[in-house]
Amino acid sequence: MLENHDAPLIMIHGRKVGLGPIRREYAPLYARWMSDLRVTRTLAVASKPMTLEAEHRWLDQALVSDDVVFTIFELTTLRPIGNTGLHRLDRVVGTSEFGIVIGEPDAWGKGYATEATELMLAYAFDVLNLHNVGLETYSINPAAIRAYEKAGFKHVGRRRGAMLVGRERCDLVIMDAVADDFPRSFLHATMQRGTPAAYDASGGASEAAPGGSGSQAGPSQGATG
Repeated sequence: MLENHDAPLIMIHGRKVGLGPIRREYAPLYARWMSDLRVTRTLAVASKPMTLEAEHRWLDQALVSDDVVFTIFELTTLRPIGNTGLHRLDRVVGTSEFGIVIGEPDAWGKGYATEATELMLAYAFDVLNLHNVGLETYSINPAAIRAYEKAGFKHVGRRRGAMLVGRERCDLVIMDAVADDFPRSFLHATMQRGTPAAYDASGGASEAAPGGSGSQAGPSQGATG
């Protein structure tokens, strides 16, 4: 857990999680996540140990890339629990690919991935003015698929047997979210009126909560919870 004097910068506050910048000092943590086969088995990364040197190289690239990558923080403890990002951004046509990883297994099944996904869609649509956000995930990861569905992603199709996990093949599930399907989130008020970038759980915000009613974090990632 971080010391009080080293509290993380959180750019977007949800109810359970917050999103803040990736940080070089988190490199050992990121490397540990990427060396955990439980985490990486459904990620578009090689299932091999992640060295600290390799993690630093990823950070160096991510910090200067056009991709938008956040660290996910558990708000009750302020500990980093994962990464999420928008990749292959095309500002002309308004598209990107979504990725997320919850690296701490004890943070699975708590709704953190669902809320982080909702926050990222709110950011994509109401801050970056994107129109379509896509993702690819594995059919053997039903928890991730449920999280994406809850956040508002819809199924586009699947490529049968296109992915290999260990000795077994599985389908590649393709999903997307379109801005027209989502009400304006609390981040719309932030951008238009300068209100805090935090969802008011008391109902004080006039805009809907993220998602409405409806890497490491690379384009093909898995979420749990």
